[in-house]
Amino acid sequence: QVQLVESGGGLVQPGGSLRLSCTASGHIFSIYAMGWYRQAPGKQRELVATITSGGLTNYSDSVKGRFTISRDDYKHTAYLQMNTLKPEDTAVYYCNADPSELPTGWPAYWGQGTQVTVSS
Repeated sequence: QVQLVESGGGLVQPGGSLRLSCTASGHIFSIYAMGWYRQAPGKQRELVATITSGGLTNYSDSVKGRFTISRDDYKHTAYLQMNTLKPEDTAVYYCNADPSELPTGWPAYWGQGTQVTVSS
């Protein structure tokens, strides 16, 4: 069983920055692709960014050039550096451990979410 714990959310002014962290328990972190998703009030959860176990990254168009996803396999932690934040980035951000690179049957894991609010 893997548990994901997010941290780093909070209130920030437009144009500001935050760094989210997602730390995994257990010893299988390095074999999972990791992702960050977000869900704003009244909206569906959407993909923000992903990083494969080999370090390849992908971003949604809405955050490309402003957000950076990274991972530190020694620390079992994934990060989301968010710069030039906009009010529309306000959402609960969720960390995901994605088994798509693994054989069928490996489970996906989700964190509990961390609130990011961008407001003046």
